[in-house]
Amino acid sequence: MTDVRPFRALRYDPRRVELAKVLAPVYDVVAPEDRPLYWERDPYNALRLELTKSVEEEAATDYAETAARLAAWRGEGVLVRDAEPALYVLRQTFTAPDGRALARTGFLAALRLEDYAKRIVRPHERTLAGPKADRLKILRATRVNLSSVFLLYEDRAGELERVLEAALAGAAAQEASDDGGITHRLAPLVDPAAVAAVRGFLAPRPVVIADGHHRYETALAFRDERRAAGERDAEAPPGRDAEAPPGRDAEAPPERILAYFANAFAPGSLLLPIHRLVKKGPPPGPEVWRRLAGWERREVAVASADAIPAALAEQLAPLAGRHAFAADDGSGRLAIFSKPADAELTVRVLHREVLGGLLGLDDAAVRDGAVDFPKSALQTARDVRSGRGALALYLNPLRPDDVFRVTEAGETLPQKSTFFYPKLPTGLLFRTLEPE
Repeated sequence: MTDVRPFRALRYDPRRVELAKVLAPVYDVVAPEDRPLYWERDPYNALRLELTKSVEEEAATDYAETAARLAAWRGEGVLVRDAEPALYVLRQTFTAPDGRALARTGFLAALRLEDYAKRIVRPHERTLAGPKADRLKILRATRVNLSSVFLLYEDRAGELERVLEAALAGAAAQEASDDGGITHRLAPLVDPAAVAAVRGFLAPRPVVIADGHHRYETALAFRDERRAAGERDAEAPPGRDAEAPPGRDAEAPPERILAYFANAFAPGSLLLPIHRLVKKGPPPGPEVWRRLAGWERREVAVASADAIPAALAEQLAPLAGRHAFAADDGSGRLAIFSKPADAELTVRVLHREVLGGLLGLDDAAVRDGAVDFPKSALQTARDVRSGRGALALYLNPLRPDDVFRVTEAGETLPQKSTFFYPKLPTGLLFRTLEPE
């Protein structure tokens, strides 16, 4: 079962810092040139715990300096651990790329780590070894979950909504806005009945990793290391995993990870497309596109890159019920392709029939960097017109049903298929690997 528990978060003392100044984007979206920006914004900025100031320092560090910094901030009272365990409800209020005002409400908890084979926590994409090795170094050094995994659950009727919203109305809520204009409101949920309702609702339901596969698999590796080392936690509450060997503490802190949970089917859950930018080579001419059998093709004129988002909304979005994509070679003509949908995902069909079959870019070429995966259609269009890319392939977003269907079947999506917006910032809270 999906086992979540309250925990005592490590949080910034609002009397010591301005929360908006210490928040940072999650580490894996910070551009190398932006690291100094966050490091210098505030001496207690959360990115100082997640990343070295320069990329060049990263390979050689063992993160001992980060661990010392974390201990110093706790010693100074800048970071303080809450007195009692709680679930932490988070509402993010934001503006969608199409201008809609939205709010997504979820919660953070300590999730029991489960191997993928159990089908309780389900991945939807593959991971790379390099990022996991770096995150394992920092977890060993700090023994703190510095950023959370983002997971989706299915609640089509919105059963948990009232429980979560009640916590946000309390006086204990904290609020801050980040650089992207997203307002984050965080509140502890400590009422035993409400906590039990959340735990009971989630227990029989599998969850899908929306973001943070590398963090999750790093935590699994660290858990296994500590198991092998015979780590014990004498102060843990009673309870033992039925599959754990005698003597192993099923509630040792490394058995869990900091996780954020959101209802994939809530109105504020926004799933955006990730496009494909073919970086080199001449764009296909009409004779090449004619080899793409079974697809209907039509063209529309676009005056400039700035016109692309509106053209996609008008021409591509209505084709969400079909396999569909738009091709842009910067010529001022946007080609719209579609054909009847089947059970296969459009993104997978695109990789096989267009990137592979038409353009000759196999999986190895894609992994080696022949294709970029931009999230902004506007920026992608500008890249094509400036020569930073040869061909843009624009997609409609997947639906939550698609993600759950694929993971239910035990499959993974092609890399960079989903973008759940917005991401979670680093710095709202941390989870220490210490007894509760």
